Amino acid sequence: MSAPHRNDVAPSTLSVSLLDEGVEVEYTDGRKTLYRGVPEKTSTTLTTQPGRDLHVLVTDPTDSEGVLVYVDDLKTHDDILESTGVGRVILDQGEEEELFPGVVVRRVGELRYAVDADPEVARGRVFAFVEDDWGEDSYEFVTTDEDRETEGDA
Repeated sequence: MSAPHRNDVAPSTLSVSLLDEGVEVEYTDGRKTLYRGVPEKTSTTLTTQPGRDLHVLVTDPTDSEGVLVYVDDLKTHDDILESTGVGRVILDQGEEEELFPGVVVRRVGELRYAVDADPEVARGRVFAFVEDDWGEDSYEFVTTDEDRETEGDA
């Protein structure tokens, strides 16, 4: 049985601002966080290094709102997540979860995750923030022209 602070928590809609210096998210309690830096674009599966925290943000088509989900966050208590509007999903080894239509995360190893995202299915922008005590990396999932051509042939 898991501890009370290790449950799945449904996300709420949060305000999002795409800034030159990064992606800012305003929690439902009014506090803000900034994921620093211009996200690196990726059109393939993103696999994290072991032991790094993974946060996934999916925006609406206007880029002004979105949902934020922490993957396997074991530090933040349920009450805090619920009061801020941040969601959480807990995954067992080998388990996968569709966080949002077109966005799937899998636990592929001990504290290692793989994220696949199709922004067209998600109908917004999809970001992954991977961080630890030493730094953070930001990624944005994009659909390449080649992906669009392949879909058009189907």
